[in-house]
Amino acid sequence: MYRLSCIHCGAEYAPGEIIYTCPKCGHLLTVEYDLNTISVTKDEWARRPLSVWRYRELLPVTIKPVSLQEGGTPLYHLDRIGKELGLPHLYAKHEGMNPTGSFKDRGMTVGVSMALQLGMKSVACASTGNTSASLSAYAAKAGVPAVVLLPAGKVALGKVAQALMHGAKVIAIKDNFDRALELVRELCIKHGIYLLNSVNPYRLEGQKTIAFEAVDQLGDVPDRFVLPVGNAGNISAAYKGLRELEGLGFIDRLPMMTGIQAAGSQPVVQAVEGSLPEVVPQANPETVATAIRIGAPVNAEKALTAIRATGGTAAAVTDEEILSMQRDLAQKEGIGVEPASAASVAGIKKLVEEGAIDRDERIVCVVTGHLLKDPETVIKQCQPPIEIEATEQALLSVLHL
Repeated sequence: MYRLSCIHCGAEYAPGEIIYTCPKCGHLLTVEYDLNTISVTKDEWARRPLSVWRYRELLPVTIKPVSLQEGGTPLYHLDRIGKELGLPHLYAKHEGMNPTGSFKDRGMTVGVSMALQLGMKSVACASTGNTSASLSAYAAKAGVPAVVLLPAGKVALGKVAQALMHGAKVIAIKDNFDRALELVRELCIKHGIYLLNSVNPYRLEGQKTIAFEAVDQLGDVPDRFVLPVGNAGNISAAYKGLRELEGLGFIDRLPMMTGIQAAGSQPVVQAVEGSLPEVVPQANPETVATAIRIGAPVNAEKALTAIRATGGTAAAVTDEEILSMQRDLAQKEGIGVEPASAASVAGIKKLVEEGAIDRDERIVCVVTGHLLKDPETVIKQCQPPIEIEATEQALLSVLHL
């Protein structure tokens, strides 16, 4: 049905092997399907509920999946923001409407299911927050222990709360995410724990369904597909999925893959703008958008391919631009997202202002996590509630009626 293949040297491996990168050259692996053997039709998919598992023929899981009914997230037309930017076809796919409040649930339903399918007894990840929340929930559903490593003091409390409540062993290290990932990879390889960061190619299989759903909801391929970039798994996964749809003959072109990073954490942007052959890690990334505060994205190689092969681009936005768009999405469209999520739309605003995109493009921006993931950042931006005496006169005075 499928096999693991190295994206660099082409070496192939049996799907039952517990490996995360190519043993021969050390590069990333991908899951490859023989598309000629897949007989599903678009009409068959359309008759199923909109969810990750609508697309099961293009997923590696053969057992009953560990599912919390993920996917099927709404695609919103951004009427007011689009009008202000002169973009009549601007959309946001709200991944914060997944069970634990982020797109990571798409990857974890597949990843944790594969852990069981492969006979693994425990799971682990490093995280900037959302991965830990999602892994903890899906591990709880599966009945397996979970270990998560977090950079101390650098994760929004809403996400830490989720990991704790779902029963994971939560460990905060006195360093950044990139070091946490190094440690958890060593732990998993040496002690037989299943690693579920996005270096695991199976996890990205679930995440590619964001693109499948967007195409189904639009009824066509968007001209541009825009995603926030942290570890670069999401943009890599979406591109892979779209290529598979093209290989099946379900679509006849690919959108321009566009990655948006924070100005204080932009190694992919620097590689694209500098036409570098590979990403140069950033030692001390810093941004209010904690979900994309990553200086050494493990899927950078795949992300650069996605952007360059589709004529896409990458751009960086400041924390101020991110927070401004977070407020605009909430106050003009009613869409509540965490800061990293707003980066995708903030990036489009910047690209429009620079004249870098066509205003007639149909653009899908993925907003990756829910507003309530990071309430502290929200509260810091907003005025506190107005406190008054409990009288009608006091109420009318503050309403100016």
